[in-house]
Amino acid sequence: MLRSFHLNRKFFIAIGVVIMIYAVGFMFSFFAIVAHISLTTICILCAVECVVLLSQSIKLHANRKSTRLLSLGDENQIHLNISNESSVEFKIILLDEIPYQFQLRDFSFEFKLSPNEKRSLTYTLRPLTRGEYQFGILNALVSCQFGFVSRRLLLAKPENIPVYPSIIQMKKFELIAFARISNFAGIKKVRRLGHSYEFEKIRQYAVGDDIRSINWKATGRKNHLMVNQYEDERSQQVYSIIDKSRSMHMPFNGLSLLDYAINTSLVISNIALKKYDKTGLITFSNRIGSTIPADSSSIQLKKILAALYSEKSMTVESNYDLLYRAVKNVIRARSLIFIYLNFESSYAMERVLPVLRKINHIHLLVVMIFENTELVKFSTKKPEFVSDIYAQTIAKKLLNDKKQLASKLRKHGIQTILSKPEDLSINSVNKYLELKSRGMI
Repeated sequence: MLRSFHLNRKFFIAIGVVIMIYAVGFMFSFFAIVAHISLTTICILCAVECVVLLSQSIKLHANRKSTRLLSLGDENQIHLNISNESSVEFKIILLDEIPYQFQLRDFSFEFKLSPNEKRSLTYTLRPLTRGEYQFGILNALVSCQFGFVSRRLLLAKPENIPVYPSIIQMKKFELIAFARISNFAGIKKVRRLGHSYEFEKIRQYAVGDDIRSINWKATGRKNHLMVNQYEDERSQQVYSIIDKSRSMHMPFNGLSLLDYAINTSLVISNIALKKYDKTGLITFSNRIGSTIPADSSSIQLKKILAALYSEKSMTVESNYDLLYRAVKNVIRARSLIFIYLNFESSYAMERVLPVLRKINHIHLLVVMIFENTELVKFSTKKPEFVSDIYAQTIAKKLLNDKKQLASKLRKHGIQTILSKPEDLSINSVNKYLELKSRGMI
């Protein structure tokens, strides 16, 4: 019980003042009397506070509320609720034991809580790695009005919360992609260059409609032009293939390229399933990792989420010949394939180009390449020294080489997107909606 009591800063300040008064009392006896009275008063106040804090009438209740899982790379809200059902006002310092991954050692809230008052506090955490995060005990340092002594109370038990690929980002892009009228940045409407054979309904002709879709029988009955409207074909296969090799280790804004690819794969899989397509997943490095055949069942997204949660980056080179054999064995029908990889040199691209061309010959391949945003920032800085000019010249050459790599892939008929890591999801969604709208899958 005694271990839960602490002397506050205010107590030591008061004692320091008393010591100074005692020092003056050596010269003036009056101040010695004042020092005796002050010390006695402080001791009495501390004793009163200890009695109050030991009283059974203290009724403080608190809990920690959050989602069942946290989203990787997003700002996740954690809510703390505390109520004072006592008849005394307390000064409270609330300390939540944050998981060690965040390295927050002095995280606390300080406030007063009146009798029968409730208070809600919110803070945000941005996890940068997947896995299990352990929240510790929710501690409260409680003191009375004088504030010389505080008592430590344990108000909430430890709990474990897993960090999964970004559920928040997945829901966000789902809302954007399916909004009928959307002003969100990044999502664009694509003019259909043809149409599928999935009939939806007959509607009145509007300027810009394909005249080949005019329904002449309905036009004769209604006495004005009517057209057949078609919807996007369903049950098409969409695969996400993720390279887990060491080239995907590079970090940007706290997340590795692999984590960006994992978050984007979850977004694409969710939107494809909402579009009634089948979605699947393949991960690889020097060996094949997770392999989930394309399906549109209700548990498919959970399978993909569980697989992405457990993926770990490797420190080896990728085996693209092994990937080609896996694609031939797993993906039987023509599919749209998003492959997330990172080339840092033309030599690396030339090695895998034959494999990519083979895959693109069978399927519709979209290669997602990452742009080095740190080099972009560095190349645009104003140089201060002559050495900076040389370094920026090399940076610009590397950026130009990356653009040439993307251009060469396009010349071979491979759909290629050179994207900033933070824009990877929006660019992938745009490409999926574009290809589906144009009936290219």
